[in-house]
Amino acid sequence: MYDDERADRPGSHGEHRIQRELGTTDRADRFYDQQVLDRLNPRMQQFVARQEMFFLATADGNGECDNTFRAGPAGFLHVLDDTTLAYPEYRGNGVMASLGNIRENPHVGLLMIDFATDRIGLHVNGRAELVPDEVMRRRHPGRLAVDPVPGRRPQVWVRVEVEEAYLHCSKHIPRLVPAQRRRSTAEERAWGTDDVRRKGGDYFGAAEQAEERAAQRLTGRTPGAPRP
Repeated sequence: MYDDERADRPGSHGEHRIQRELGTTDRADRFYDQQVLDRLNPRMQQFVARQEMFFLATADGNGECDNTFRAGPAGFLHVLDDTTLAYPEYRGNGVMASLGNIRENPHVGLLMIDFATDRIGLHVNGRAELVPDEVMRRRHPGRLAVDPVPGRRPQVWVRVEVEEAYLHCSKHIPRLVPAQRRRSTAEERAWGTDDVRRKGGDYFGAAEQAEERAAQRLTGRTPGAPRP
């Protein structure tokens, strides 16, 4: 730590060094002092409770990063108290990248953005743990909703102890207007489905190339190259 650096400054040593190099230390200190909390204040709790999605950042024990998206009915990200959040993890594609990272490295970052109404965001950084569904329900009786979709039950919960909570400014957040609800069931969000088409199918063509990738692994041939 540098002699002129406050011991109580939030953030990493790396960001502090960059602030000194770019001359933004005073501006950063104003943000730290005015915006960064170690818990969720009432307005933050209300904001979290109405979100239908958030972005989740994790990293494994080697620091290899992953960023993903979680969504559900409003309130699926539960505010248990002013320092604790929890959300359910479902079956998904079976890869379990985020959960695997949390097992190795509990540090997580959640980003919630209101694109439609207030055009504002909320960062929550903290430490996560994986908790079985039955254990969570014993710890918080009557607090956790049961998903009405048949067969859609949490495999595990992610419980997050809040360490930092702070605003994401609205300056460059686009305004996105929610689409009008349609009556066709084909257009509704398919919570919990295993229908490949409704999950996106092979939108990016990766599955189409799977056979070629498998051949490359077996023969060392570059995809698309002519056979000898």
